[in-house]
Amino acid sequence: MKMLKSVFAGMLLLSSAYLQAQTVDEVIDKHIAAIGGKDVISKIKSQVVDADLSVMGSTLTSKTYILVGKGFRNEANFNGQEIIQVVTPTQGWMINPLQGMTDAQPLPEDQVKGAQSAFDLGGDLFNYKEKGSKAELAGNESVEGVNALKIKLTNKDGKVSTFFLDPNTYYVVKREATQEFNGQEMTTSSTFSNFKKTDIGYVMPFTTVSQQGFEITINVTKVEFNKEIDPKIFDMPK
Repeated sequence: MKMLKSVFAGMLLLSSAYLQAQTVDEVIDKHIAAIGGKDVISKIKSQVVDADLSVMGSTLTSKTYILVGKGFRNEANFNGQEIIQVVTPTQGWMINPLQGMTDAQPLPEDQVKGAQSAFDLGGDLFNYKEKGSKAELAGNESVEGVNALKIKLTNKDGKVSTFFLDPNTYYVVKREATQEFNGQEMTTSSTFSNFKKTDIGYVMPFTTVSQQGFEITINVTKVEFNKEIDPKIFDMPK
């Protein structure tokens, strides 16, 4: 029994040493390969996602349109009322009748900046150097029983996000970020699970739980790639 314990302890130490020996680029390369690889991600020009959202006891249906590098549009329906949020590289706007916004209202500049990765499939770690970001390994931390690898990513504006990767799959299982909303800093946290390989070969989480002052659970029900999307849907109504 003591010998078995010694063997397992040795394996654990070897595993730990191996993880520490990896460079941040090696870890990121394994992550990109795990979610489909650069070739698959680079071929994705658009994505349309249907999902169910649970927010503070209420259930909404939503549809998201992403035109890679050009625009993000989310339409959520709550009891017949449609909430629309749009972000592009240069602007953002929202219609939210629940908050009295029946006409399109521009989003604050800080929110637009903080949402730029919304139309960048592959995530912030994909081609991070080309985006002007810097990455570094930041140790390990337990995420729901997984001794996750932590990557600290600093973008060109100095904003920091922390990614937690499962060392067995190299999927991102958690992301933390500090963003500015209406001039105030807010820390947001999202956990990802129920990973599935789509028909195009891209692996994505079908369940996301986001904490941003309140909890939102998103369950994807359908996803389509490379459908034609009219860029005009991102234009702010006048």
